[in-house]
Amino acid sequence: MFCSLFTLPTCHCLSIYSEHLPHTLTLLSVVRKPGSAMEPAVHRVWPRVLQRLLRRTPILPKRSHSGCAEHNAAPASARSRHVRPALLVSRLYQPSSLRDVGQDTRLQGEMTCKSQRLMQQAGLIHPSSPGCYYYLPATVRSMEKLVRVIDQEMQGIGGQKLDMPSLCSADLWKTSERWDLMGKELIRLKDRHGVDYCLGPTHEEAVTTLVAHQANLSYRQLPLLLYQITRKFRDEPKPKFGLLRGREFYMKDMYSFDVSEEEAHQTYESVCQAYARLFSRLGLRCVQVQADAGNIGGTLSHEFQLPSDIGEDRLLVCGSCSFSANVETMSSDRSVCPQCETGTLVESKGIEVGHTFYLGKKYSQVFNANFSNAQNKPSIAEMGCYGLGVTRILAAAIEVMSTEEGIRWPGLIAPYQICVLPPKKGSKVDEVAALADDLVHALGEALPHLRGEVVLDDRTQMTIGKRLKDASKLGYPYVVVVGQGALEDTPRFEVICQQTGETMFLSKDGLLNLVGRVETV
Repeated sequence: MFCSLFTLPTCHCLSIYSEHLPHTLTLLSVVRKPGSAMEPAVHRVWPRVLQRLLRRTPILPKRSHSGCAEHNAAPASARSRHVRPALLVSRLYQPSSLRDVGQDTRLQGEMTCKSQRLMQQAGLIHPSSPGCYYYLPATVRSMEKLVRVIDQEMQGIGGQKLDMPSLCSADLWKTSERWDLMGKELIRLKDRHGVDYCLGPTHEEAVTTLVAHQANLSYRQLPLLLYQITRKFRDEPKPKFGLLRGREFYMKDMYSFDVSEEEAHQTYESVCQAYARLFSRLGLRCVQVQADAGNIGGTLSHEFQLPSDIGEDRLLVCGSCSFSANVETMSSDRSVCPQCETGTLVESKGIEVGHTFYLGKKYSQVFNANFSNAQNKPSIAEMGCYGLGVTRILAAAIEVMSTEEGIRWPGLIAPYQICVLPPKKGSKVDEVAALADDLVHALGEALPHLRGEVVLDDRTQMTIGKRLKDASKLGYPYVVVVGQGALEDTPRFEVICQQTGETMFLSKDGLLNLVGRVETV
């Protein structure tokens, strides 16, 4: 049957082999010459070569009267289905040996918390200068997913996304009197003309000025919720804890404009509910606590805290009701709950990942952010502002969910959902290596939402054990090992769920059923 393939039209031979092994074409050209000296040797090895190629080769198209017309008309998706997967661990930009990075003190810097240590060891971040980091590709993937979740929740309550300049005029900050109030935390600079600017840590002044420039804003257009997700800058006196407290970071900041105090409070509550949904989707236990408004200002403020022993905020939480507060807002020696008056307040620590403020007219009055009310009279808008630390959520999630040895992600924002491990090259089960490649393609074909979410650890010079350790450090939610079980009549795969530590042995259909329930964004 193999020799008969040499009589196929050249266009069909090319359709099979050109994208696999360039030297095969040379081999075919020699064999097709009658009397070639190489012909007997090639015929001896060719069946084995062809068998391996056909594992990845689509069924030959029927020949039409126009020669190769039917092949040329085949959809691109059908042809690309059999190309080797682009997501190979050997091609990802990350340390080739995670254990070596863990020993390199030059890369570690001052490891002050678990998330910083794990993220640097896993090649997710790399220190640049105090409080500033390179975000490497896997981290960027995770951040982009987190941003999509934030977008969904903010736009779900009417938020509209925009982008404001990071370079802010000093005049705006002087008008609000925060130029001096912010002190040394504000990063200031002058341009070549000697004009003062700052790198924005927040944008109350900028967004209020923007809205004030819209002279015909009507009450019918309110509430107006504008938000951005951008880099922010703060000159921290002592940056620490990796991405938890840095000088440069990503933040979502939203600003609301309402017609009245009552409606402003309704908007405030809708944002707090959106934050609660966000953290619930991420699988993070977040506590909403009463907080001090600080230099942002306003009369009502809440923080969203992830309980953690390395948290810098001290919290008081009632065991009998829903009351919770930052110690800053009340006496630290108070033990009885001020809300239910019977519960005992228990102190704990937390990492602040979000903050909400009801601002009233603090900024809108200063910058004349007016709208036309129902009587067609100018009226000052009621404002609120709402922050989420994007990079801080990422690091805090790793801090509270991970083991000491490996990262555990919120499943929704893991850089990749599945890592497939083929057997070591030259091992007793090496013959099933092709099944790993086929499995990656099958996952993408059967479950479109997982396309781009499956990586193949093709470093087959390493043992399965070493690659499993790397997979654990990187925190793929699911690791699939193609090993001894794949030799059975109905191949079975070892599937490790890293979030729960559970190990299962599943058929291909069982695996598809399991990971088909994975949610992606």
